[in-house]
Amino acid sequence: MHKTTSLLLLSSMQRIKYWLSEHPKIVRFRWSPTQSWGSTWSFVFGAIATYIVAAVTLNLILSVLLRRRPRPVPLGPIPAVHSLAMSLISAIIFVGIVLSAAAEIRDTRWLWRRTKTTTPLQWFLCFPIGTRPSGRVFFWSYVFYLSRFLHLLRTFFTILRHRKLSSFNLVHQSILVLMSFLWLEFSQSFQVLAIIFTTLVYTVVYGYRFWISVGFPGACFPLVVNCQVLLLCFNLICHIGVLVLHFLKGGCNGIGAWVCNSVLNAVILVLFLKFYVQKMHFKSTELRKEVWDPVFDAALLEPNKNI
Repeated sequence: MHKTTSLLLLSSMQRIKYWLSEHPKIVRFRWSPTQSWGSTWSFVFGAIATYIVAAVTLNLILSVLLRRRPRPVPLGPIPAVHSLAMSLISAIIFVGIVLSAAAEIRDTRWLWRRTKTTTPLQWFLCFPIGTRPSGRVFFWSYVFYLSRFLHLLRTFFTILRHRKLSSFNLVHQSILVLMSFLWLEFSQSFQVLAIIFTTLVYTVVYGYRFWISVGFPGACFPLVVNCQVLLLCFNLICHIGVLVLHFLKGGCNGIGAWVCNSVLNAVILVLFLKFYVQKMHFKSTELRKEVWDPVFDAALLEPNKNI
């Protein structure tokens, strides 16, 4: 019985590994305008502009039509379903990129001597010069980029339920979409670690949002904000690591995009710190309310959220 269970578990793990890191479409992935949807500059800027115009327009329409009846538009289970979907998608991306990174390290370690890369940590932080956006990890970077557009829906949920539109939210979400695009377009270093930790945070945060949206009790502390702070601290440390390796190891791939990414992250960091200071004097029960939570979405890059 125990042996049968172990075999079934091993078989399941092998299937997961195949579908998330060894499938031919993942291994042969290549970021290009002809093979990848949404991979052009015109698309990303057009999508961001459409998002901003749609959000502002919806907010103005509701402000006019419902000016005398300031009640939220009922959305039913849609926000809860969205949170559950985002948590599951983030979990899949997390597992997929971890397995894919392990496979890439296994398959390319023999090339590292030529590029002055000696450890997996250095590879995570600093791609060798000449790295192309193809293969396993870039497939999951592409999936992460596409998932950014699903995150944008939270802005519209906030407008419909609370008729609140924050300029910070618009700027923050737009920056995260643009940064995810830059990772792929320029094969930017550090993106693997950024995606790993960001999707881990998203899995927890969106899972928590689903948990409280279906009526379960919330945490006794501002979980979402604390997760975002941890992600910001991680980003800061890793950006310093990329800069050090760039000068010590003869250069990191996509350093120009990394500089742009760092500037965008600095903007998000300043806005977040201002937001954090203003809100942390509230009670923890107020911090968990949906009324302000969407204003600073958990999507911090993004690691780059990254904030």
